Amino acid sequence: MSARTLTPLATAVIGALAAGGLTLATSASAQAQQRTRVTAAVTETIASVNPYADSVSLMYAIYSQTYGSLVDWSFEKGGYISRFADSWSNPDKTTWVFKLKPGLKRNNGEPVVAADFVHSINRAMNDPQTKQKHNVRWIVAMETPDERTLIIKTSEPVAPMLENLSRVIVTSKAQFDKLGAAADKDAPVGAGPYAIKQIAVDNFLAMTKVPDHPDVKPENPDEIIFRIMKEPESRVTALLNGEIQIAQFIPPQLVPRVQGSSVASIVWEDAVELMFLAMSPEHKPWDKKEVRQAVAYAIDRDALIKVLLAGQGTRLDGPIGPGQFAYDKDLQPRYTYNPAKARELLKQAGYPNGVEIDFYATVGRYIADKQICEAIVPMLEAVGFKVNLKTPEWGTMWANVQKGGTPFYYMGRGSVIDPSAALSQYFETGQSPRIKFSNKEVDAALRAEREEFDEGKRIALMRRAMSVITEEAPAHFMWRHKMATGVANNVVFKPQPTMDINGIDIMMKPRARATK
Repeated sequence: MSARTLTPLATAVIGALAAGGLTLATSASAQAQQRTRVTAAVTETIASVNPYADSVSLMYAIYSQTYGSLVDWSFEKGGYISRFADSWSNPDKTTWVFKLKPGLKRNNGEPVVAADFVHSINRAMNDPQTKQKHNVRWIVAMETPDERTLIIKTSEPVAPMLENLSRVIVTSKAQFDKLGAAADKDAPVGAGPYAIKQIAVDNFLAMTKVPDHPDVKPENPDEIIFRIMKEPESRVTALLNGEIQIAQFIPPQLVPRVQGSSVASIVWEDAVELMFLAMSPEHKPWDKKEVRQAVAYAIDRDALIKVLLAGQGTRLDGPIGPGQFAYDKDLQPRYTYNPAKARELLKQAGYPNGVEIDFYATVGRYIADKQICEAIVPMLEAVGFKVNLKTPEWGTMWANVQKGGTPFYYMGRGSVIDPSAALSQYFETGQSPRIKFSNKEVDAALRAEREEFDEGKRIALMRRAMSVITEEAPAHFMWRHKMATGVANNVVFKPQPTMDINGIDIMMKPRARATK
C-alpha cells in the first residue's frame, strides 16, 4: 500500500522500523545528536490523514495528543480537564459555555481562537469523510462572542456532553481556509505535546515531541512510531528482537515468553473496553428476541475466560463492569450458561430443528479473538445453531460493521468510562447502523438520563436502559480484558485503562555509560 506522506522522510522511517533500536543519529550539526525513539506495535486501523475520518480508540488518542481535543478525561484526577479551556458552565440545561485560556497557541505559534472550535465541530458533523457525527449530533448552534468564549447550544439537555466533546479534535480554521482538505496532509498543526510527522494509511504513523511544550519531560521519547502489527506472534518477536519497544495486547499464551526474556516485561492494566457479541434485529434470525437470548445462554463465558484468557478477564453481566459510571452489580436479568434453556428458546422462536447463521470473527484485533470465536462455534452448535464462521480482514469487517452489513459478530467498544455515548451509539434508534436495534423503552431511558443533571437520578435511568438492553439482548456482553502490554526494559510505560498510548506517559531509562 502506498504511503500518504506529510514530509519526505518515508524511506528513513521505514528503514528505522526495520533496523529497530531506540536512537536515531541526525546530522543537523557536525557532531551527531542522539534522539530517542519508541516504536509501538498496535492492532487498530489508520484510515486516513483526515482526523475526522476515524472512529477508533487508537486514533482518538493520537489526535488528542497531537492536535488536542476540547476536553480530556483524567484518570489521575477522576474528572475532565482541558488544555484549551479554563472553565465551563451550564447557564441552562441546553447551553455550555467554555472560557478559553488566554494566549493559546499551536506549536507553530499560530493562535488558537474560539472560531477554531466551531470549525472543528462543523467538520466532525459535516466533513465528507466524517465518522464522528455521533459525537456532536445534539449541537444545533455555536456562538463566539469573543475570541476566548465558546457557547454551544444543544437540541436537548445532554448531561454527559463532556464525554462527547472529549472526542472533538481541534484543528485550525486558518489552515483549512488556506489549504482546504489538503491541510490535513500538508499542515497537521496542533497544540499537543507531540506533532504528526508522517502518516502511511493502514501502515504506520510517526510523531515527534514538541520540546518546549509544558506537558513534556526530557525523558519522554523524541519520536514515537505507531506501527500496525495484527499478529500477536509478530508483536512479541519484534519486541524481543528490539524492533519495537511497546507491544499491545499480548495474549495469555505469549505472556510467559515475554516474562521469561531478559529484554522486556509485562505491564498489566484493567481495560475499560467492553467485549460483546452483536446481533442485528434487522437480519433474520436475529429479529427474534428468543434467538438472541439463546446465544446468551449457550455460551460458557467463565470457561472461555479460564481457558483461553488464562483468567485475564472480568465477566460482564450487563453492558458495563466495576468502576464504570452507573455500574450495578445486581443488574437483572442475568444470563448463566444453560444449553437446555438455549435449545428451548430456539424452539419458541420457531426453530425446533435449529437455524443456520453466519458468525463474523475478528482476527488479530483483540486478545485471542479468533480462538475465542472458534471456541464459541461448538457452544452454539450444541444448542441448535448451524454456524458458518467468517474471518474477514479487520479493515473489511470494520467497514461492513459501520455500514450495518454484519448481522452477528464479535466486537469491542473501547474507552468506556461514562457509558452514555456507547449505549446510545449502539442501542438508540437511528444513532448508528452498527446493530440497528430499536426499542422505545431504551430510547426513552437513554434520552431521560441525558437530560438529567442530578447524578443519582441519572444513574437510575441509565440502569433502567441497561436492564432493558440486557433483556432484549441485541448484544451479549462477554468480558473486559485484563490487558498485558509488553514493554522493553529500557522504557518505562503503563497504559491508561483506555489502553491509550500517550507519549507523555512513556519515559526513557538513562543509558548505561560504557566502561573502559
